[in-house]
Amino acid sequence: MTTNTTTSISRMPNPAEFVPELADVSAALFRATGNRSVPRTTMSLVHLRAGQIVGNTYLTILNTGFLRKAGESEERITAVSSWQDAPYFTEAERAALALVEATLQPAPHGRERVTDALYAEVAKHYDEKALATLTIAIGQINFFIALAVIGKPAPVTSLAAQQWD
Repeated sequence: MTTNTTTSISRMPNPAEFVPELADVSAALFRATGNRSVPRTTMSLVHLRAGQIVGNTYLTILNTGFLRKAGESEERITAVSSWQDAPYFTEAERAALALVEATLQPAPHGRERVTDALYAEVAKHYDEKALATLTIAIGQINFFIALAVIGKPAPVTSLAAQQWD
């Protein structure tokens, strides 16, 4: 059987080449979310789910690599797309995954994306600093979503080696 594959061509392989300030913005976002108030694994789960929601290969491969580097099981990584009924996630991780889904997906007509009930559920698992950090982490992935879906960078796993512990 012959497999026909096409190679995606990046439209914007390195936007920092044209806007060098991007490195400063990126570094500031990583510093803001690297305060250890939310486990790095939780943030990578959230970022992976965001990549899945927007259907972006770059982000899904990147965050899968981060999770593998952190020693996460293939079952947990694979189950992120169906986390609601998967037995692999803590209640805190479930709350974070629900929050990123509510943020990225359209709300039913006339309803808030992030309801008071969802916010209260997330707040049960994260103190004020962690909740602010998680919110910034969701904003961070939204920032990178724009670069990923518009620029279509080539998928890479090598960036996982640069993840802080």
